Amino acid sequence: MKDEMIYELVSIKRNSEITLSATLLFSPYPQAYFPQLCITAIVVPGTELGETGVAGERFLDNQRIEGNIPDMLSGALQFVKRNMRTKTIINEKTGQREDRTDYPVTAIREAVINALVHRDYSIHAEGMPIQLIMFQDRLEIRNPGGIYGRMRVDQLGKVQPDTRNPVLASALEVMHITENRYSGIPTIRMEMDRYQLEQPEFVDERGSFIVRLYHKTKEKTEAIHTEEAMDLILFCRTPRTRKEICEYLGLSSVTYAIQKHVLPLVEAGQLKMSLPDKPKSPRQLYYSE
Repeated sequence: MKDEMIYELVSIKRNSEITLSATLLFSPYPQAYFPQLCITAIVVPGTELGETGVAGERFLDNQRIEGNIPDMLSGALQFVKRNMRTKTIINEKTGQREDRTDYPVTAIREAVINALVHRDYSIHAEGMPIQLIMFQDRLEIRNPGGIYGRMRVDQLGKVQPDTRNPVLASALEVMHITENRYSGIPTIRMEMDRYQLEQPEFVDERGSFIVRLYHKTKEKTEAIHTEEAMDLILFCRTPRTRKEICEYLGLSSVTYAIQKHVLPLVEAGQLKMSLPDKPKSPRQLYYSE
């Protein structure tokens, strides 16, 4: 199996030298050569970096996670599981008791894999490890290198992205660690929804890509069935701009129209946004299904 795996990888060597991808995949300790290519994981006793605990401690847990990519993935998951709470709930659908962690492990796994596969391994990100930070209200994974290529945040999980490190992505598919089918972001969203948690945030800023997972349960909003609301939902069977909705309602203030009439329907799931990751975008459209 190992021989078949190596045969399928196209970049084990280049000019008779072992490549970085092969080192990251198969070396027992790549950090001997590239000390910055690791994960730093911390637990913060608050909601912002710099906050301290009752005894003045800056971190409740602090670990440098090293090894090859499979080892780092395993180490990151062990760190999070060690520092997550597990509660027992009653499943509303089955009526059965089940244990549930603060965050779905599958979502965390996908976020860590995305960071390991898509981080910037060039000299431009030298000295920058992947950061895994657990706050009291959220978990953040900060990845050196922003979104690669032509992709925008609002397109994540919806279109095929450019791949910064195609050899790593293909190799991890062969090793059955990832599917390499661009399903990571949709899986994270679905898992958070399955846990009835707020949707994740994806942020591209200052050469870093950040995934934020919150363990706050999303509020359940009852559907709105007033005649005015149902008419607006019907009107939005064709995607509408803010201005179109304001004119349809016969109002003079677009801001009032959106806050009073549209956002409650969005929160109830009866209207959707064309750009959910950019709610204030001037190109935003509202539509019903």
